Amino acid sequence: MCTVTFLPLRGDDFIFTSSRDVGFQRAIAERPKSYLESGVELCYPKDGKAGGTWIGTSRNNRLICLLNGGFKNHKRKEFYPKSRGLIVKELLIAENFETACKQIDLHNIEPFTLVGIIWEEKLRLFEFVWDGELRYFKELAPSPFIWSSSTLYDDPMKRMRIDWFNKWLSSNDISSKGILDFHKNAGIGDPEIDVFMKREKVGTVSITQVSKIRNDVDMVYKAF
Repeated sequence: MCTVTFLPLRGDDFIFTSSRDVGFQRAIAERPKSYLESGVELCYPKDGKAGGTWIGTSRNNRLICLLNGGFKNHKRKEFYPKSRGLIVKELLIAENFETACKQIDLHNIEPFTLVGIIWEEKLRLFEFVWDGELRYFKELAPSPFIWSSSTLYDDPMKRMRIDWFNKWLSSNDISSKGILDFHKNAGIGDPEIDVFMKREKVGTVSITQVSKIRNDVDMVYKAF
């Protein structure tokens, strides 16, 4: 998984949308709900296999979303002692997000790309990549972005998706409904690479959208 888009709005408002692309045999995730963990209120859909999550928000004005793989596809080991989805929860709870990303133990953790958003006085966007050996952490300008998982999409496919996204940005009103339509319909009519993806054993199983408008943070979840 997956395909992720970020749309900044006025001030520290934004729309963040994640298509979850996983194997059809994977256990069905639980719908989003609130949890109190280590004294911090979180909201996330719970993975049906490992109990972690791929996207969540916390009361400390933070959103974290995880994509499988680093900069390129990797050869999987037979066993990893800890799910990447648990890393998401740990970083949602952490007192300081930047410090936690730089210090969290990633030994024997499968490669991932993590997108983090913080809204405290201003909107801040981060990208954190773990390639299995080294971590790469940087702050990005809060402008529109699209990410695609390296485990499912090669560089030419990623470039196509960036083109689709840029064309959508230039010809559409930015709205939660509009970007949901992009996640459902963008592409060239090839389900192998379209944003709403379907292959023999893997495909888009859900879309999660988080909208932060003034003091309201809403999470919408659509399973397929």
